[in-house]
Amino acid sequence: MTSTNPPAPSIDGAALLDEVEAFHRRFNVFPTEHAYVAVTLWDAHAHLIDAFDGTARIAFLSPEPGSGKSRALEIVETLTPRAATTVNASPNALFRLVELPEGRPTLLFDEIDTVFGPKAGDNEPVRGFLNSGYRRGGKMLRCVGDGANQAPEWFSSFCAVAMAGLGSLPDTILTRSVIIRMRKRAPNETCEPYRRRSHEKQGHALRDRLADWAATVHDQVTDAWPEMPEGVTDRPADVWEPLLAVADAAGGHWPERARAACVELIRTACMDDDASLGVRLLTDLRDRVFCGADRMPTAAILEVLLGLDDAPWGDMNDDGKPLTSRALSKFLGQYMTANNKPIRPRGIRMGSSTPKGYYAEDLTDAWERYCPPPPESRNIRHAATSQLTEGESVADTEPVADDNRHTTPEAAGFPLHLAG
Repeated sequence: MTSTNPPAPSIDGAALLDEVEAFHRRFNVFPTEHAYVAVTLWDAHAHLIDAFDGTARIAFLSPEPGSGKSRALEIVETLTPRAATTVNASPNALFRLVELPEGRPTLLFDEIDTVFGPKAGDNEPVRGFLNSGYRRGGKMLRCVGDGANQAPEWFSSFCAVAMAGLGSLPDTILTRSVIIRMRKRAPNETCEPYRRRSHEKQGHALRDRLADWAATVHDQVTDAWPEMPEGVTDRPADVWEPLLAVADAAGGHWPERARAACVELIRTACMDDDASLGVRLLTDLRDRVFCGADRMPTAAILEVLLGLDDAPWGDMNDDGKPLTSRALSKFLGQYMTANNKPIRPRGIRMGSSTPKGYYAEDLTDAWERYCPPPPESRNIRHAATSQLTEGESVADTEPVADDNRHTTPEAAGFPLHLAG
């Protein structure tokens, strides 16, 4: 009789990711459900990094200490392959670490603000390492040798990287990262205290099971082209492609949850990041100011923007000064209309006056190019403004005759009354 080896038991990827998520929930309080999804997928993707053309960085950021950032890295450390935690490593040490024969490490940068913060000094080599290592084949050129006997040598920088720190990060790194905005736990938010002596072994057991599962789906994710949610393209698509591939390979509820997390975390990253104030402004104009109107006077736009309590427009600078018409024009002038001309304020005829304002047709191209997908509902009510006469709506305004554009305004859907 010919003996045959029994087939290896199949591994339920969805159930395994559920266990990884549950492990995080024991010790981490993340700000949203989407964050748990993203972090779990990131842990798994680190085991499959050699199957991908690129890797998503993940960044746990907060404005204040004590928000659970370092604890998040600790749990990630137990679940990822060859995890190496550093606070302030030199670029040469990082290159050597990635080149070790044991395999690519998972680099965990704690206190990343000491590397890129305002008092960190020049850390361009580390920034270059993180930027180049985002893509497979990413390398940095360094001289190797003693004294005058040095020769150039290429070092790989491609590896998975997780970061934690205060404040923000350089824009070139933020755009390559999934951003988790951590916050202090509320009194009603509790989690289990993490004790390395006992809990690290539990995390390592899950890590080893993730490695076993990753081996079974490696070929599947290598050839995968995961379907992106509508509106997710370019750099955000590059960031999320490996995470969505992991979710699709796991199956169950993970593909749906992954895409919902993708859309929401991209949207909040655009809205929250100081380096993307221009995108934040465009998005607020589309979703919270115009809301279907075809034109708006500048004064009316500013009144709505300055009335948004969750937006930065009321205190743009350290001196607390609000957004002005000049600053609005400067922001929008960086973007182009569909005719490849800078977005500029134009006259809007309102009775006997022609105040300056902006037309939706001038903004539409920038909205489509830069903004995240719009929310499904836009039932936002706006404060009254002092720009239009009693009972007059934006639909009643007319473009000035000399702008060479004769369009019929559509109803804006909300009245803007004259105060007093």
